[in-house]
Amino acid sequence: MKKSNIFGSGDKRKVNPDWFTNKTWMKVLSDKIKLKEQDIYHVHFEKGSRTKLHSHNGNQVLIVTKGNGSLEIFRRYGSSNANFKIKRTEKVVLNEGDIVHIPAKILHTHGSIDKKKTFSHIAINILPKKNAVYKTIWYESDFKIRVSKII
Repeated sequence: MKKSNIFGSGDKRKVNPDWFTNKTWMKVLSDKIKLKEQDIYHVHFEKGSRTKLHSHNGNQVLIVTKGNGSLEIFRRYGSSNANFKIKRTEKVVLNEGDIVHIPAKILHTHGSIDKKKTFSHIAINILPKKNAVYKTIWYESDFKIRVSKII
């Protein structure tokens, strides 16, 4: 049995800054416990940081561990993969202890809503099928109307 701790900044992994709007870091929990069925991350969003617009090929579960954040769901319009319009269809406020399920292929963003406080959650990325690779598709966006390109 493997044991690890999700709190503290030790073992933090740098993240691709193109995927977030501000300073963000994470711990890869699934590596700590040698888990193969899911990818599990403890993601820490500094004041006001959030993910860029994205979707996954598998389901995702978020468990809020600190602060207040939000999950925003978008609908896409247009046939181009790199240049289309969006409309926010749902905004869910996330508080400590909240759990939310995001189905595969849903266009969304999540992160901090407070520019003075940090926010963190555990993200469980559920593989779409056994031995598959979990993929995330990232987009540049104004979070309101337009998506300009895939990152």
